[in-house]
Amino acid sequence: MVFAFFRSRGYIKGFEEIWAGFQIEDLIWLDLLQPTTKERNFAEELFNIKLQSQEEIEEIESSSKFSETESQIIINSNFMVRESTLYSAHPVSLILKNNVLISFRNTKLQTFGDTIRRIKNRNKYITSAYQIILALFDSRIDLDADYLEAITRDISRLSKEVNIAQDLDEEVLLSIGTLQETTMMIHENIVDKQRIFSAMLKSDFFPEESYEFIRIMLKDIGSLLDHTQFSFERLEFLQNTFLGLVDFEQNKVIKIFTVVTVIFMPPTLIASIYGMNFKHMPELSWPYSYPLALLAMVAASFGTLWFFKRKKWL
Repeated sequence: MVFAFFRSRGYIKGFEEIWAGFQIEDLIWLDLLQPTTKERNFAEELFNIKLQSQEEIEEIESSSKFSETESQIIINSNFMVRESTLYSAHPVSLILKNNVLISFRNTKLQTFGDTIRRIKNRNKYITSAYQIILALFDSRIDLDADYLEAITRDISRLSKEVNIAQDLDEEVLLSIGTLQETTMMIHENIVDKQRIFSAMLKSDFFPEESYEFIRIMLKDIGSLLDHTQFSFERLEFLQNTFLGLVDFEQNKVIKIFTVVTVIFMPPTLIASIYGMNFKHMPELSWPYSYPLALLAMVAASFGTLWFFKRKKWL
């Protein structure tokens, strides 16, 4: 699918509709969503560019994220998508040439939908492809902030479950691990945007009037990074709390076994003594030796229990 934004004609969807009366000098943005071979070839021939492969877009080197030549800028970035409670990152390639933005993606993204709505509402104010790039990343930052807020709510809910729950199971620990992985993924995506905006400030292509807006977005990115760090710390604290509660429950069980073992040690000692097969044991001939041995066992058990309680070990 192909979308395009023209200065005079506005936003148009569909290959045939776009090229009807097409004028390249009127074009600002060409968006390729899962383009066909025909659409890819047409865009490459029209702008004399080479659309990158999926592997090239996903490379993590700085030169792969932002590169520029005398005639064009190439920006590759990952855009996150949330489906229910699951998050995934999808690569997007942006090529800026001759004041035209060519975006290439294989996934339908909310960021692009939000940006398109902004463009439709502010049609007469959009005059350059640089504005569209900044609008895309501005929408992306807002969405990342929404994702972080959703994760914060999940962390708060999980924290209440850990503090209230009587029986803790491995599902809680798995939930904490999932939130840690998601927070890490968002952190990586935000750092990715930070590197791109820093490169924009150093670029000779971007007009000077856009620098102030870029600096504002860099500040927003910095605040999001602080938020992700805070979420990491909360999750680490929550994980330590969970493990501490598990250790506490295990210690209570071990304590019970230890007390029971110690209580029965004196009776076991008495029974072991009178279980010896020696010939001369005067107690064996006493008429009340058996009940006295039982009484000694009971007294030894209760004496040990009384001693533990007096020492406040129980």
